[in-house]
Amino acid sequence: MIRVFLTRPLPEAVITAAEAAFEVEIRDSTAAMKPAEMRAALALYDGVLATLGDTFDVEIFGDAPHRCKVISNFGVGYNHIDATAARACGITVTNTPGAVTDATADIAMTLMLMTARRAGEGERILRAGRWDGWHPTQLLGTHVTGKTAGIIGMGRIGTAIAQRCHYGFGMDVLYTARSDKDVPFPATRMALWDVLSRADITFICVPGGAETYHMIDAAALKQMPTHAHLINIARGDIISEAALIAALQKGMIAGAGLDVYEHEPKVPEALIAMENVTLLPHMGTGALEVRTRIGMLAVENLKTFFETGTGPHLVN
Repeated sequence: MIRVFLTRPLPEAVITAAEAAFEVEIRDSTAAMKPAEMRAALALYDGVLATLGDTFDVEIFGDAPHRCKVISNFGVGYNHIDATAARACGITVTNTPGAVTDATADIAMTLMLMTARRAGEGERILRAGRWDGWHPTQLLGTHVTGKTAGIIGMGRIGTAIAQRCHYGFGMDVLYTARSDKDVPFPATRMALWDVLSRADITFICVPGGAETYHMIDAAALKQMPTHAHLINIARGDIISEAALIAALQKGMIAGAGLDVYEHEPKVPEALIAMENVTLLPHMGTGALEVRTRIGMLAVENLKTFFETGTGPHLVN
């Protein structure tokens, strides 16, 4: 029987579906896999269902032959897997596009509202017993309705965020992309620098990887208005964390909402200390039905690969 290794505990329905199709072993730990664990998984199993934190790089794949023929990534982002090195070893990599779109867009709205309206700061004041009652100048934040949203990367998630901004908050939409997008709402494509300089709320929605590493650096942050907010629901290293901290400390931008970090799970103390930053623990898809949907698609990718030798969601 086909042997499959699950690198993390997954929702019960996903495990049941995997066990109905394969001989399954589940790793109990929720921590990132160690190199020796990843090499062993490639040597002992026909397929691996991996996820963020499982850094299958060129050194892990090496030159040795592997029993593993497919890595099914739990999630749409796969910059933690060197797909080119995998292909050189005869290993197919798949991901789960579409399953994460709405949940990630929703968390972007959460970050926008929490940051612009100072909700996190307000809750901390209340919980600490420091709220002395309503008054007209308390916790004055940014009104988001009717403002301008900047979407950096108009893919599935970027489009879903733009749709929410336009229809939910009456926002004008500016975006960056390699080509014009046919979307059912007004949206204007511009160069990155132009979007950054004109947007009141900028959302980072591009994939992670070498092409987008530190795309938002000190020079990019200087383009943003001082009243602007930056929201990142993509990958942490798209933003230079050091540059972001400096920009926030100097008042170059008004605030930031982050669900991802450059060196997860480490979060700089400087960010934690700032009241104008909303920090979430990478919970963009953190709903049972969403994580179940992602897992089911990852299992289906494995089943399709072993039945046909290919699949609908190949990344290499």
